[in-house]
Amino acid sequence: MADLGNLVEELSKLTVIEAADLVKQLETKWGVSAAASVAVAAPGAAAAAPAAEAQTTFDVVLVSVPADKKIAAIKAVREVKAGMGLAEAKALVEGAPKTVLEGANKADTDAAKKKLEEAGAKVEVK
Repeated sequence: MADLGNLVEELSKLTVIEAADLVKQLETKWGVSAAASVAVAAPGAAAAAPAAEAQTTFDVVLVSVPADKKIAAIKAVREVKAGMGLAEAKALVEGAPKTVLEGANKADTDAAKKKLEEAGAKVEVK
């Protein structure tokens, strides 16, 4: 077993970037998420934890729609945003840039972006 004191000293010398890289490598090798334990382990490593985590929620923003594609975009918005009325969807499309989805997961975000772009809209994911 490694000398834990020496291991602690070596880890304390890491920069924030190096600590973030170490976290990524350990998560990959062991198949775990170390975010909670990193926050407890070392203050320097805790600052690196947000950089190591992947974004899990996204916003889909309708940036613009060409005039000849408005009807298709309105239909796509109604498909993406279940329960939205025709007048609401029309107002959203005509008021671009507007957020269509907030806090959506990756799969929903990708599906919404694809539908809106197929309808001719320009879309950003944030």
